[in-house]
Amino acid sequence: MADSVKQRHLEGIIRKDLSEIIQFEMKDPLLGFVTITDVKVSRDHSYATVYVTFLGKGYNKKQGMEALERGKGFIRTKLASMLDIRRTPELVFKEDEAYERGMHIDEIIDSIHSSNGVKSAEEKNLEIIRSADKDK
Repeated sequence: MADSVKQRHLEGIIRKDLSEIIQFEMKDPLLGFVTITDVKVSRDHSYATVYVTFLGKGYNKKQGMEALERGKGFIRTKLASMLDIRRTPELVFKEDEAYERGMHIDEIIDSIHSSNGVKSAEEKNLEIIRSADKDK
């Protein structure tokens, strides 16, 4: 149990440090707005899988992933200087698709509700706002 607590603690530190490195020290214009959603470190701490999402409509995720791959050595070197461990894990970047899956599920639910004549949460909120404006 103690090992998993240490591992989760290390994952949190790596996530925080990687966020700072990518946000403040990476200069690649193709990188865009990157969010690190999770980090999973292998048991022997030799690999860290970094899950990322790219925000912004029309953003080319492939270019963002390529920019992270190009900067992987720089990022790992900076991370090594920030961490107080013997060996810095090899970084493996993967796109986190949880947000997109969630949006897809929301679309399915909304289409089911609209076909059944049930209003979506967004439509209900708009009605509440409009009725509040009429009362003023």
